[in-house]
Amino acid sequence: MKLHGNPMSTCTRKVLTVLAEKGREAELVNIDLMKGEQKSPAHVARQPFGVVPALELDDGFVMYESRAISRFLDRTLPGPSLTPADPKAYALMEQFIGVEQSYFSGPAMKIVMERFRGTNNEENIAKGREGLKRPLEVLDAALATRPYLAGNDFTLAEVCFAPYMDYLFGVGEKDTVAPYKNVMAWWDRVSNRPSVKKAHGR
Repeated sequence: MKLHGNPMSTCTRKVLTVLAEKGREAELVNIDLMKGEQKSPAHVARQPFGVVPALELDDGFVMYESRAISRFLDRTLPGPSLTPADPKAYALMEQFIGVEQSYFSGPAMKIVMERFRGTNNEENIAKGREGLKRPLEVLDAALATRPYLAGNDFTLAEVCFAPYMDYLFGVGEKDTVAPYKNVMAWWDRVSNRPSVKKAHGR
């Protein structure tokens, strides 16, 4: 099993977290994003949109999109399930994966990329912070009644949020999250999980 990705990539880190939860390793084939290798013909043949990651199984099966790969690996690999069996908990997991994709990761990465590139456009950073307010309010309300987004257990919802949260803290945005006490407590649980530490290189 090969994972064509980059260890700094948020989406690669989602898949690495699932693999760590399952106690499995994949051969990480590094795609150098700084050199634009994600746009090379060889990689585009695996990932037609020219981003990372792509998963390649030993039998030749290839797929892309980190959330789809994460669901596939959770379903097919032995080990603890990251998908709730209870239909309502499952619905909550999928709901919050949708919240991450539609409302959270965009404004989070607006801030992160300004910091990483060193451009530090304060207007863009302010827009990112403003965009995070509502999703953080929603997460905080949900986490007031349960330890994880879908209930009592760590699920793929946490897997999907973790890389963006980690980068927000990494670029000095703790004060953006700090007013949301339930989110802070949840992130303490998530960020200290061995699989998350491993996937994020800590």
